Amino acid sequence: MLLFGPSGNSEIFYQQGHKSSLEMPPWLRAMNLGAYEYSCTRGVRLGPETAKKLGSIAVENNIKLSVHAPYFINFASIDPEMIKKSETYILDTVAAAEHLQADRVIVHVGSPSKADREEAYNRAYKNLYEMVEKLKVIGSKVRICPETMGKKNQIGSLDEVLQLCLIDDSLIPTIDFGHLHAVNNGSLQKKDDFKRIFECILNKLGDKRGKLLHMHYSRIEYTEKGGEKKHWTFDDRQFGPDFEFLAECLVEYKIQGTVIAETAGTMAEDAVKLMSIYNKIKEHRLFTLENI
Repeated sequence: MLLFGPSGNSEIFYQQGHKSSLEMPPWLRAMNLGAYEYSCTRGVRLGPETAKKLGSIAVENNIKLSVHAPYFINFASIDPEMIKKSETYILDTVAAAEHLQADRVIVHVGSPSKADREEAYNRAYKNLYEMVEKLKVIGSKVRICPETMGKKNQIGSLDEVLQLCLIDDSLIPTIDFGHLHAVNNGSLQKKDDFKRIFECILNKLGDKRGKLLHMHYSRIEYTEKGGEKKHWTFDDRQFGPDFEFLAECLVEYKIQGTVIAETAGTMAEDAVKLMSIYNKIKEHRLFTLENI
């Protein structure tokens, strides 16, 4: 099954008088959504008791939770202190995920800054490997999900992320299609562009992990020199990538996992739109196959 949901809380959630993320799971369930990505991007500020309560409410409402780790992580750094801090950020996020009964933590691996990119990537690989080993020692079942990035000065190309995921079978890639579109100067223009991504994933990871993806989608404004500039809403169609081609590939490749809308301020409403497009394409494909 493919689940859809938002990253964070839509503006309309607060406009309707809601104040707490504890109210999100039933609110999302009423919209027929099935996923929610809790954001710890500015730091893990969620206490254990609140996390446990939110996790229980999510389970009651059949909402699958994931958690986005802090942006501050940089496993590519040459600074040993930064590596220690990055490990702490992940351990804190994993602890929050366990309280939330979430099984996925989304991670930005880091940036080479002014260092050689290959050397920076090798450091990120080594440090992520050691992090995974530490999580095994403490017995955590939470999956780390390295994310494809939208800025050219960040570690996180599709090839880099897939290679990182070969460190251990527990790792699942976070494929951010808006980021891939932006970092490659608007590369996702037709269905074949998306198909190449899925072929690459499946060839590298195999069917089991390659179809159990964590995915982000949004329309993104970008610059040719730097990549990602700004997230927009689904209705801002002057920006890509278009979801229809992606949805066709999700159906054809029988992709499971989660699609998270990261659009600007309308995440939940846009997640409903994405789900509707996907379901229509899936139903049409099933109808066509039944009548061949």
